[in-house]
Amino acid sequence: MKVVSNFLLIFIGGGVGALLRYGFSLFIKISPSGFPLATFWVNVIGCFFIGLLYSFLNIENQALRLLLIVGLLGGFTTFSSFGNETIQLIEKGRHQTAFFYVILSNICGLAAVYLGTKISSII
Repeated sequence: MKVVSNFLLIFIGGGVGALLRYGFSLFIKISPSGFPLATFWVNVIGCFFIGLLYSFLNIENQALRLLLIVGLLGGFTTFSSFGNETIQLIEKGRHQTAFFYVILSNICGLAAVYLGTKISSII
């Protein structure tokens, strides 16, 4: 029964995360250079909250970890979309935009996780 409830927690969290990601994409448009702003910000925000929750929850509460980190934030972040959009930029000859997208996504994502862990340690 525990396995079923774990799957249910991930399912619910993932569905909510995916809906949040879609909603976010409706408000943030692609920049004129083709830089995928919505995916970039979703990944940075998701990285921040993963860092915050991972440290804040201490991962002792398995149900909250599955619901919020694996489900909600797993459904919200879009690393697969990031990879696809990077390849599409390269195929369209937008090499410089693709390069900046990859660099900024990684630097800002890592910085957001670090910031989240630091903020959770002072709360």
